[in-house]
Amino acid sequence: MTTAAQAGANAAPAAGRRSRTEQEPTGTDRIPQPSQGWYRVKGTNLKLRRVTTILEQGCSKGDALTFWAGNITAETAMNNLPYLVSSSLYPDQRTEAYDWLRRAHIRKKDERADIGTAVHRLVEAHVLGTPMPAELLSDPELAPFLDHFLRFVEEWQVEFEASEMVVGNEAEGYAGTLDYLLRSPLIAAALSAYFDTEVPSGAVFVGDTKTGGELDVKGVYPEAALQMAAYRKARVAWLRDGTKVPMPDTFWAGVVLHLRPEGYRLIPAVADDAVFEAFLTVKRNAEWTSGLSKQVIRPALTLPTRTEERAA
Repeated sequence: MTTAAQAGANAAPAAGRRSRTEQEPTGTDRIPQPSQGWYRVKGTNLKLRRVTTILEQGCSKGDALTFWAGNITAETAMNNLPYLVSSSLYPDQRTEAYDWLRRAHIRKKDERADIGTAVHRLVEAHVLGTPMPAELLSDPELAPFLDHFLRFVEEWQVEFEASEMVVGNEAEGYAGTLDYLLRSPLIAAALSAYFDTEVPSGAVFVGDTKTGGELDVKGVYPEAALQMAAYRKARVAWLRDGTKVPMPDTFWAGVVLHLRPEGYRLIPAVADDAVFEAFLTVKRNAEWTSGLSKQVIRPALTLPTRTEERAA
C-alpha cells in the first residue's frame, strides 16, 4: 500500500506549499520522542515534561540514596582491599584508586540501568510478537529475567493491550512512555480480595517492570505509584502507527512486576486521584528545583560608597 507521504516523496513542492521538512508529520513521525527531559509534540511548539524527569527532580531521595551509595562504596572497598592497600603506597596510583572507589555507586547504577533497558526490550518484543534481539537472547545474564517474565505471563493469564506506549496530558504539561497495559482475570480477582472491592475481570491495568533491588528486600518504591498515576491520568496516547487517540480507561490500581534473576513478585500500586494529586505536587517541586530555585539567591551586595549614599 502506498501512503500519502510515500506518494508525495518524489513530487516537487507546489508554489506556496511548505517544504518537505516543514510539512506536518505523518505516521510514526507523529509520536513524541523524549529529548533532554521533555517530549516534543511533532508539528507544534508544545513541549511536555518527561514523567521520569519530574520524579527525578521533584522527589527527594534523602537518606536512602546516601546510605545506598555508602553501602556500595564500602562493599567495593572490602572486596578489593589488596588493590587499595597497594595503591595507597604510590601517589599516582592512590589518586587513580580513589577516583575508582568514589565512582563505585555510579558504575552500579549504570550497570542496573543497562540490565533494566535490556529486560524492557525483551518484554516489549514478547508483547508485540516481534523477534527478540539475538544479542539479548544469547546473554546468559538476561536469560533468567526472560524465563521469569514468561512464567508471570503464563501463571497470571496475562493479555497485553499495549507496550511502550507514549501517553500525555497536555493540560498538565507532561508525557511519558508506559511499560504496558494488560488484562488478567487472576490479577483482577487478587486485587478484589486485596482491596476488598469489586474489580471487573476484564479491567485494564497499568503495568510496570522493575529490575532493581533484591527480590526479598526492596526494589519497588513509592515513586512507581506516582509514575502509574501520571500515566493513568494522561488524556491522550499515541498508537504505534502514530495515531493519536484518547487514553484508555484503566483501574485505579496498577501492578509492578518486580523481576529478578531469582524470581518475580507482583506488587499492587495504588494510582488513584489522591496519588495523582501528589504527582502534581511533585511536578511543581520539580519546576521549582529546575527553574525558580536557580534565580532566588543573588550575588552578595557590595557596601555603597559615601558618594552613592548621598545620591540615594
